[in-house]
Amino acid sequence: MRIVLASSSPSRRMILSSAGVDPLIRPADVDEDALLTSLAEAPPAERVAALAEAKAQAVAGDFPGDVVIGGDSMLLLDGRLQGKPHTPERTIGRWREQAGKKAELLTGHCVLFGEQKVVETTSTLVYFAQASEADIAAYAHSGEPLQCAGAFTLEALGGWFIDRIEGDPSSVIGLSLPLVRRALYSFGLNVNDFWNR
Repeated sequence: MRIVLASSSPSRRMILSSAGVDPLIRPADVDEDALLTSLAEAPPAERVAALAEAKAQAVAGDFPGDVVIGGDSMLLLDGRLQGKPHTPERTIGRWREQAGKKAELLTGHCVLFGEQKVVETTSTLVYFAQASEADIAAYAHSGEPLQCAGAFTLEALGGWFIDRIEGDPSSVIGLSLPLVRRALYSFGLNVNDFWNR
């Protein structure tokens, strides 16, 4: 029995690896834009959870005896959901918007084990620093935030520009260990069942 991560996110993999689990990585092929468009009227937390569930379901059929985890994160800033910026220019624009502000990072999770399922979105408040223009540009051109929801990381270079968070740090990085633990317990499993030995 393994944990299968339906994501190519190095941050999600790092969280599990640091917590003693060597997950099987099987990124899901999901049309995120189409799914988000179909859920345009849904509350933000529901939209992020739907992305996570679509990813987990996309690979679950290949791993019937394993625990499959799908995840997705988006930043809710000034009432608008923001995903990955993808380019340095968009990253700079995002940082000019969010510097000195507070925003809500929503991380959707779907944990599947056979017919059992836990789908939940965690919410963490992120307080962005009033970063200088030079630092914003340097950070954007480092490449680090281009594939990150909200155009930042907490655990690497981006940590310089986050004043504080209120909530689960692992959820901000990409995967809530407390949520996954609760899901495993609800399935009758233990966390240590998956530790590297």
